[in-house]
Amino acid sequence: MDKIDFEKRDYLPHSGWPISKADLVPYYRKAFDRLGLKQPRAEGLWSDIGRTPPPFDPAKLDSNLWVFDEMGERFTNPDRECFSHSRILLNATVTDIDVNVQNAVQHVRVESVTGHCAKISAKVFVLAAGTIETVRLLMGAVGNRPDGLGNDRDLLGRFFMEHPHARGGEFIPNNLAKTLLALPRAIRHGGNRYAAYLRPADIVQKKKGILNSSISIAPRLREGEKMELFRSATSKLKHELPSSRFWRSSYHGLKKMAVKGLELTDPWSSILNMKLNRDKMGVFAVVRAEQAPNPDSRIMLGNGTDRLGTRQVALNWQLSEIDKHSVKVLMDTVGSEYRRLGWGDVTASSWLSETSTRWKSDPLISSHPIGGYHHMGGTRMSDSPCTGVVDKNCRLHESPNLYVASSSVFPTGGWANPTVTIVALSLRLAEHLRAVLDERPVRRTQKMDTQSQVIAQQSF
Repeated sequence: MDKIDFEKRDYLPHSGWPISKADLVPYYRKAFDRLGLKQPRAEGLWSDIGRTPPPFDPAKLDSNLWVFDEMGERFTNPDRECFSHSRILLNATVTDIDVNVQNAVQHVRVESVTGHCAKISAKVFVLAAGTIETVRLLMGAVGNRPDGLGNDRDLLGRFFMEHPHARGGEFIPNNLAKTLLALPRAIRHGGNRYAAYLRPADIVQKKKGILNSSISIAPRLREGEKMELFRSATSKLKHELPSSRFWRSSYHGLKKMAVKGLELTDPWSSILNMKLNRDKMGVFAVVRAEQAPNPDSRIMLGNGTDRLGTRQVALNWQLSEIDKHSVKVLMDTVGSEYRRLGWGDVTASSWLSETSTRWKSDPLISSHPIGGYHHMGGTRMSDSPCTGVVDKNCRLHESPNLYVASSSVFPTGGWANPTVTIVALSLRLAEHLRAVLDERPVRRTQKMDTQSQVIAQQSF
């Protein structure tokens, strides 16, 4: 995430983290080191990979690179070293979080659909789950808190955010190769894969009152055309087939093959493809947007229950006018710079000027047509319980021993993938918990019944 993502922005209600980017920098370094990746905004990265940054005015556009983690099963690989000192119960769903009158968690109960159960006690509990599941547990699994734990001020579940995707506009280049080479989609260097992006410079964001959204440039089918067979097949593998190891491996294999082909042949294969499909294809801006924090965008408990009797969720995802306005200003800025360089013209997508349209997704613009699957918010971080659910150390304001390690704590989300920030926050939390436990050493106990041991034995 960028420095501006953590700052209080006067034009953006509910913005501002209780920590700064500088507070997370040491943990970002550790995160990238542990992932074996180079930090994408490290000074001189363009020259490090043997490329020249595009000549856009840096006072208007920030043109940089992001790096991809290509280990698709990184966090589920049983051979990972960290698993050697962890005990994991598979097929064990938390169904009850028991708290005392001080809201301290006494134990959690987990169950499986086969009838096995376990009760786990500890000094400190960390809820490390996705945004939606984190909120669901705090709302529905605390039996003696029917309104939810952390919800005294009706903030739990609010401010749900995504990184919405869209077609931002079309580039009409004088020289197609120059445009595609200036903002490459797949660069292989030092074992890592990089891609270029554009975002509005911080000074433009503050002057225009816009969000920190980004675009990349890519040849794409025009709106309304029929999806290509390969993309249709990979989409089906990802979204419709069972999430088994075989089908996940099949998807990752196809994706890896496509990326390798892109690295070896782009932009020349794209140029040839566009010449052969001149009427069907164009060069478009792929938008990866920041979403403004909106208290009406929220996760709630629905009326249905799962097989263990736990309430299911209902999501009311709402966007704001500033989300679309920010993309419009970004496209206008990109177009102005593109014309200044004499590279051609840029036409913003028509939906950006339609007053009746808040946002428009497009299945042909991205493999993730709606958003990045980057769920954020719901237990937002704040110094005050009046404006947030957790404090700057990710501890629930209402509980002395329950912490959250999730993107649900993000007050704002920027445009970038949240995983590295989640890892950085988790490393920071681990350091904080070590200090807490060293300060008040208590022997940790774990009470599990006979059935729970059956779960563990069957899981490994």
